[in-house]
Amino acid sequence: MIRVRARLGDGRTVIEVDGHEEHAENGRVCAAVSAITHTALLGLEEIARQHPDLVSVDITQE
Repeated sequence: MIRVRARLGDGRTVIEVDGHEEHAENGRVCAAVSAITHTALLGLEEIARQHPDLVSVDITQE
């Protein structure tokens, strides 16, 4: 099961994605969720690169 949790409020958005697809679709759903999540991060990094005075992106590996 892939779980996506989003918390919104007071000018803040937190999105957490975890889990893994089990058996169904040969990993296609998991790949799709990963692709969408990573595309969003790449887009945010590009905005931060273009506007470093307005946007900061901090991604950590755990």
